[in-house]
Amino acid sequence: MRIGELAQKSGFTTSKIRFYERIGLLKAVDRRSNGYRTYSSQAVTILGLITTAQRAGFTLDEIRALLPSDLTRWDHATLMDALTRKIADIEALQARLTQSRVHLLRLIEDIQARPDDMDCAANAHRVLTNMLAEHPEALDVTSDDIRLLDATDRRQSVSSGRRKKTASR
Repeated sequence: MRIGELAQKSGFTTSKIRFYERIGLLKAVDRRSNGYRTYSSQAVTILGLITTAQRAGFTLDEIRALLPSDLTRWDHATLMDALTRKIADIEALQARLTQSRVHLLRLIEDIQARPDDMDCAANAHRVLTNMLAEHPEALDVTSDDIRLLDATDRRQSVSSGRRKKTASR
């Protein structure tokens, strides 16, 4: 079949099919004397496998390493190893995402726990101080890298912010 027919059957654009061919994912291609590409019926299956693998989190390089040029010649051990590793990668990502979610929820809670008599700048100072005290290893900075606002700096920043708003009206 020609590229237009393959695009129609697979749902891929012709440019994406050419791209997959150029990077070595789609190898079931023959060239006729007139320059037209012809694809075997296996090409539709290969494009489907590429899509499925990408949805599972595999990179194009990983897919290229796993995908045989002939679908009847799968390396079972390599495939099973890659699938097992991908599951481990996904589980590690899930753990990191869970940890990030918990951290963000704690941060939101800490920000919302602002005392009524505290302005936003002082609250930001309080929250940052708490974060640094609880998890100093999480930040790859020194105390010199972080300049926390003192009372004078807060008043100046609030005053200059008000002047800017008034001037822009």
